Amino acid sequence: MAKIHISPNRTTDKTIRAIDRKREQERKQMFTHAKENAESLSVKLVQRLLDREILETTSITNIQETFENQLKKIGFLEEFELQMKLAPIRTLVPDPNVISLYFTQFIIEDLINHSDVQDIFGEDLDIYRAVDSILKILRP
Repeated sequence: MAKIHISPNRTTDKTIRAIDRKREQERKQMFTHAKENAESLSVKLVQRLLDREILETTSITNIQETFENQLKKIGFLEEFELQMKLAPIRTLVPDPNVISLYFTQFIIEDLINHSDVQDIFGEDLDIYRAVDSILKILRP
């Protein structure tokens, strides 16, 4: 009987595709959980940012609504749009939480221009850690 030749490239490609499928499934689960728990997560997130003195605002409820809307819509973003948002801080931490990265960049780039935000303090890593301390429960 002839010996079957297994190409190392084929095996590597199959492994890479399996890892990519698993990551994509985890990402979809995270987006679903974020959407389902948007209200409670937004309340906790705003409270954490206020406690760590990262966010200074005139209206807590408006910021909570803004975060809740972001949590609900993150699963509907196109891949390109999501990657463009994450690009500036992608290397901030090893093995980052995608949703935490997205919110960190959202706070740095977009929330700073919100009419109810007086100021945002801290470095990118400080903001990421505060955000991830709440949103890490979304990770499977």
